[in-house]
Amino acid sequence: MHPHTSAAYWIEKLQMLPHPEGGYYAETYRSSETIEAGYLPSRYNGDRTFSTAIYFLVEGSKFSALHRIASDELWHFYTGSTLTVYAIAPDGHLQTIHLGNNPEAGEVFQAVVKAGCWFGSKVEDPTGFALVGCTVAPGFDFADFELANRKELVTLYPQHGHIIEAFTNPL
Repeated sequence: MHPHTSAAYWIEKLQMLPHPEGGYYAETYRSSETIEAGYLPSRYNGDRTFSTAIYFLVEGSKFSALHRIASDELWHFYTGSTLTVYAIAPDGHLQTIHLGNNPEAGEVFQAVVKAGCWFGSKVEDPTGFALVGCTVAPGFDFADFELANRKELVTLYPQHGHIIEAFTNPL
């Protein structure tokens, strides 16, 4: 196996760290300029940088748990297996995104998860991995990050119970 085809290779080369939602990440960009809180929507509790970017990797049968953030997040596919991102909008609409390099199979290189959506992801090939990038504007801050509570989300969106069960950890 070529080393570029392994998750371990990318985790080491990109100096990735475990992410609280699952998977691994490495921040690659954080704008040096900020937007003052008074110019941001009320969902932000403080100043934010203009934008941030990370590498993000999910491997095998593991998943990125459902979570939400206060900003739009643009996803970019780089290499590996197809990554499926599930996003539940506040109105209950479910969006399923297939990030990958096969447009004939409905895969896209880029997609947006809108602010306030609950979203999680998994690799379609349980023996594979997906290396993607995420760009957030206004920039990501852990103060804007919320992991889903399974029971609360199932109560809000019972029609998506199977996805919520699959992408949350029992409490």
